[in-house]
Amino acid sequence: MTPILETKNINKYFIEPVKFQVLKDITFQLQAKEFVSIMGKSGCGKSTLLYILSTMDTSYEGELFLDGQKMTNLHRDELARIRSEKIGFVFQFHYLLPEFTVLKNVMLPALKLGKESESVIKKNAMEKLDMLGIVNEAHKKASKISGGQKQRASIARALINNPKIIMGDEPTGNLDSKNAENVFNIFKQLSHEQNLSLLIVTHDEDFARKTDRIIEMEDGMIL
Repeated sequence: MTPILETKNINKYFIEPVKFQVLKDITFQLQAKEFVSIMGKSGCGKSTLLYILSTMDTSYEGELFLDGQKMTNLHRDELARIRSEKIGFVFQFHYLLPEFTVLKNVMLPALKLGKESESVIKKNAMEKLDMLGIVNEAHKKASKISGGQKQRASIARALINNPKIIMGDEPTGNLDSKNAENVFNIFKQLSHEQNLSLLIVTHDEDFARKTDRIIEMEDGMIL
């Protein structure tokens, strides 16, 4: 079976103020429906790796494959299109636009991709909000809902283009333990029911322990 995500010998250097190797020979695979967490001390290269895996950072050595297709050396426009179609993002901060409704926030990535009509996108967005238990908040402004609801809305937004993989950078970092557990349970459900792969950078040991596999990083390397 082709892995959903694969890296071969990825190395990354920061040039300023002096040349420094941030990632060293990163080789791993993420399978379909697998729920994996990446752990390690601050500064070990976790977030840098996530930016490369998400195709947002293209200045690295080595090879990156997403859904069987080689991403390395593709044009930025092509990467942006693939990223919109195949990857959903959930960050520590929700990045919802406060002046828009929850519904509009969830619709935005699909409107930008432009593959469906607005009415279809709206219907899909309502289904995602319903699945995440916040359909009643759809027409409220994003600034008017709770922190836990905002993070659910950001997960709905990450799902709107039916991606193959969800990438998260500390998605429970700002949440209390109850909401953090809710987010974990949502992710677990998604991997089982929606056939999604999840790759989550986290400091939360309870969260990581419950995932299928933990990738431990130290000094830019996978242990």
